[in-house]
Amino acid sequence: MSNAPKEKTKKKMPERKCVGCNERRSKSELVRILRTPEGEILIDRTGKKSGRGAYLCRSSTCFAKAHRARRLQTALSCEIPDSVIDAIGKELMQDHEG
Repeated sequence: MSNAPKEKTKKKMPERKCVGCNERRSKSELVRILRTPEGEILIDRTGKKSGRGAYLCRSSTCFAKAHRARRLQTALSCEIPDSVIDAIGKELMQDHEG
């Protein structure tokens, strides 16, 4: 048995990939877009709601890339109406500014 002091290990921070820029970032730096089991598309601010999620950076550039390439639809495995995409975009921009 060794009496050497144990080194503290850093807690591993979860990482996710942005569907816009494809960069890996800390989960806390990203916004989760969620498709609920009922089929509703919304922003999950807690990151804990049930459903299929896709992550985006908090930038208009990443949102625009994901929208143009239909990456949100692919990641969430469903069609997303333009009205919902526009509402999510507006909400993300408000969060980014405020």
